[in-house]
Amino acid sequence: MVKKDCIAMLLAGGEGRRLSPLTNNLAKPAVPFGGEYRIIDFPLSNCANSGIHTVGVLTQYASESLHTHIGGGEPWGLYGSNLEGVSLLSPSPEDPSGYLGTADAIYKNIDFIDEHDPENVLILSGDHIYSMDYRKLMETHMSTGADATISVMEVPWAEAHRFGIIEVDNDSSIIEFIEKPTKPQSNLASMGIYLFKWSYLREMLIEDSHNPKSSHDFGKDLLPRMLRLNGKLYAHSFNGYWRDVGTVSSLWEAHMDLLEIGAEPQLEPQPNAWPTYSRDQYQGGGRSPISRTDDHDSSLSHWNNAVLGDVQRTVVFNGVQVAANSVVKDSVLMPNAKIGRDAYVSFAIIGEGAILKEGVRIEGSKDKIEVIAPHAVVEVHSYTPTS
Repeated sequence: MVKKDCIAMLLAGGEGRRLSPLTNNLAKPAVPFGGEYRIIDFPLSNCANSGIHTVGVLTQYASESLHTHIGGGEPWGLYGSNLEGVSLLSPSPEDPSGYLGTADAIYKNIDFIDEHDPENVLILSGDHIYSMDYRKLMETHMSTGADATISVMEVPWAEAHRFGIIEVDNDSSIIEFIEKPTKPQSNLASMGIYLFKWSYLREMLIEDSHNPKSSHDFGKDLLPRMLRLNGKLYAHSFNGYWRDVGTVSSLWEAHMDLLEIGAEPQLEPQPNAWPTYSRDQYQGGGRSPISRTDDHDSSLSHWNNAVLGDVQRTVVFNGVQVAANSVVKDSVLMPNAKIGRDAYVSFAIIGEGAILKEGVRIEGSKDKIEVIAPHAVVEVHSYTPTS
């Protein structure tokens, strides 16, 4: 067997409590995004477009929702023998503890990685919206001879405490990594995209697995320990659009980013050569480009929708119905959501298949996005705003 330059391991097992109730019965990476996608479509498409044809997807919470969506990997061209394509990797039924952390999830799939015998392993998160050519990351990794290369970007100082924060020297060598510091000394944030020499990572994973004090997490445990042991870690700067959509507010904000006329995020840096694929498109007979409903509206509308009401600055997914005399603005209407007559919706995310009956009012604010659970039925007087 020819040694592979790189395979990818995509971490998609998180419970996503901060996206509740959208994730009550759905894995976070399977949450709909952008009118026609699921969140996990972005890293999967990045792999396919970057020439990485062997991808392990590590699932745990509500794994069926991801397994159904990914299937054999056909929409992304990630299908084939057990030596290529996408593989769905859930915890062993014989392991009642499951995956204990991000590093533990990779550790428990060492045999899978060894079977492919890669020179390098790319570790990805399943809840980020971005388009990236991983080959550029690989170029940085190879040119520096790094043990590990972390993709980084500057974030607003007010948000820096949410991320793993990195300090580098003049040649981009990482000198410090602190996971979610209370008082950040830098705003250079890890994007949760790591490229490792497999021989180096393998050794570090085995050592971490024997440490009873470790939480077996890359950001909290492995990366800081690598630095303490003088590992050769480098930063790779990324200048495109990237957003962690692990919270309700960030998911809503990312949708609103799509609606900014003249400032649409570069989710497809090379539209003809860098498409984003999804099974929803695959089953629907092809890819539907982002389009606005008319010249005066900044909403995004897709496929077969019955929109009779007044819809403003809203992302509208497939199968949505908005009845006459209803107003929807500054919101996200997920697949097959139905809005009855005389309803009013603002600053809200209406979950997949949810029904709002006649006269219902859902009023959020920019600082407090209201969320209706998937498949919920809301009648007048039955809705209580979240505190």
